[in-house]
Amino acid sequence: MKKTYKIEVDCANCANLMEEAAKNTAGVKDAVVNFMALKMKVEFEEGQDAKAVMEQVRANCKKVEDDCEIYI
Repeated sequence: MKKTYKIEVDCANCANLMEEAAKNTAGVKDAVVNFMALKMKVEFEEGQDAKAVMEQVRANCKKVEDDCEIYI
């Protein structure tokens, strides 16, 4: 399953850090952050609860960029 989320991030480098943090989250098959569009596309592994996984993605992203936001 793939979903797109609106994000808030200050710079392209921070967006790259968020993308890597999302990709390294359990339950995420792939993630792509588009800084210009302020969107994050996430592909979930089979059988995962998207909302629960995204809560963990948000927590992981906040570790690398504390003032970012993902609107779940």
